[in-house]
Amino acid sequence: MTYAFPLPIPVLHTDRLILREPREADFGAMLAFSQSPRAEFIGGAIDRQWVWRTHLANIGHWALRGYGFFSVETRTGDFIGRIGVIFHDEWPEPELAWHLYDGFEGQGYAAEAALAAKADYHARISRAPLISMIDVPNIRSEALALRLGATRERTELDPDGDYHIYRHPGPEARA
Repeated sequence: MTYAFPLPIPVLHTDRLILREPREADFGAMLAFSQSPRAEFIGGAIDRQWVWRTHLANIGHWALRGYGFFSVETRTGDFIGRIGVIFHDEWPEPELAWHLYDGFEGQGYAAEAALAAKADYHARISRAPLISMIDVPNIRSEALALRLGATRERTELDPDGDYHIYRHPGPEARA
């Protein structure tokens, strides 16, 4: 029996990627990422139960807001990360965010998926520009935000680590 996902999450296709709904099968890769040094800029390593809760929270985010993190895979089926728009409690605005898994960076996947997720958000939810909140030392994410056309607006001082807020151009901006 095949399980049908109960929420209307769009499936997006790019030249090399598929952005799809979260699946239970994604959990292992999420756990590996969340317990690795790659999680440094999203609060650090977390244990298995919190990774599971994060996975469920993303599904809840889709149910509550109609958008969230897409699970991103290559056309050959490699699960390479989660990219999408999220808006958590006490955040200033919806954020275009990305978590690319080990071994898949440096190939343009994050930019390709982020542009698709952003276009979907603007087409279905809101035309308002999005932000990205990037830890000050995270120079790779900062480079991606700049590649996507975002500009740094300000730096927020936070006891858990300072971060920059980047503003992405809205859908009417020309490339």
